[in-house]
Amino acid sequence: MPTPPDRRAILVTDLGYGDAGKGTLVDFLARQHGAHTVVRFNGGAQAAHNVVTPDGRWHTFSQFGAATFVPGVRSYFSRHTLIDPLALENEAAHLIALGVTDCYARLSIDRDALVITPYQQAANRLKELARGANRHGSCGMGIGETAADALAMPESALRMGDLADGAVARRKLAAIREAKRAQLGPILTELPDMPEARASLALFERDFSADLLADYRDITRRFRIADESDLAALLRAPGPVLFEGAQGVLLDQDVGFPPYNTWSNTTFANALNLLGEAAYQGDVHRLGVLRTYFTRHGAGPFVTEAPELSPLLPERHNGLSAWQGGFRVGWFDAVAARYAMQACGGIDSLALTHMDRLANLPAWQWCDAYTLDGQPYALTPPLAGDQDAQAAVTRDLFRVTPEYQAAPPNGDSVIAAIESALGTRISLTSHGISAGDKVMRAGTG
Repeated sequence: MPTPPDRRAILVTDLGYGDAGKGTLVDFLARQHGAHTVVRFNGGAQAAHNVVTPDGRWHTFSQFGAATFVPGVRSYFSRHTLIDPLALENEAAHLIALGVTDCYARLSIDRDALVITPYQQAANRLKELARGANRHGSCGMGIGETAADALAMPESALRMGDLADGAVARRKLAAIREAKRAQLGPILTELPDMPEARASLALFERDFSADLLADYRDITRRFRIADESDLAALLRAPGPVLFEGAQGVLLDQDVGFPPYNTWSNTTFANALNLLGEAAYQGDVHRLGVLRTYFTRHGAGPFVTEAPELSPLLPERHNGLSAWQGGFRVGWFDAVAARYAMQACGGIDSLALTHMDRLANLPAWQWCDAYTLDGQPYALTPPLAGDQDAQAAVTRDLFRVTPEYQAAPPNGDSVIAAIESALGTRISLTSHGISAGDKVMRAGTG
């Protein structure tokens, strides 16, 4: 069957540790190509995709698709996402206050998407607090707890479709509460005496499930609970569709660096699976996203970290987080970028963001090789499921030395250096915070 000429799927994935600017690119691409739907294909309410409209409105998208400012564009949360209905309500309230009064009407959520409960969020925070100086850099949103519970006790996993059945939802919520309370027993003596710990522990002191389920029912009446046939119908519609990833490939559950990784597949895999299941007939473009320099929010290895860059590259929308910790910056890392591209199965083109920040730098350099104990060190994706080997890589990354090359800190030189280092083309550059600051490069379509 020939490919319909009016159908195109653009898959947007961060090749670093997150925070490269996926949200503002999704907003731009929806406007540029006239996309009708944004599909969230991984992660959950921990996303922080900042979008500033041409008229100055700013919203941090955590669950709604980052093109929701664009009139008519729908959001679809696939079964691979994790939903926090209470956070969704707060996000919708901010969008409505900004004039996006139909955000719920344009939202569909797969009935099989997991629900993050307050108990799982509290357990996540308490376990992180108990780690003390050995924190993993969790966002404190309950993502990992919810994903782990779904694997360990699938019969109790609360899913969006369950919220319509009060008896089922009540039973599952009670099971989750008891399981989390039991898990916390061994760490209670490790918890610091601080407000964050006391607030999280208080959630287990009484049963507030009736109120919680009432809130859930009220919220879920406002949008469509969907199934795979809904997504298939959306993908048959004429026009482009955008797949919006969360976090970054270097945090992936399989190819990231444990224990500083996420419980989510952050590569293109989920998006490609959804397209395959729907027998999608259209062009597919895999767009990787990177900054002109690297960043990391929270703990974990960061080979090219350069604290001296922090005052030169201040962040308006990122900073110290009570759960993740500080926002870290460093030089562009071509070794890590090549690793991410290989782990993704390749990309079709690269979007390079924060081009405007080059003006803040007196010089620019990038890492093109690692050494360990004086010997070249190769960073290659692991064999499937080999987390022990991957943990050894984590330990190595705390010890490797980056080898740098330099280029003038101007756009043409940086683009040429990165295209050469990565062996890919840069199809899109971002020079500021809004859609008007994006540039499609000649010959990229």
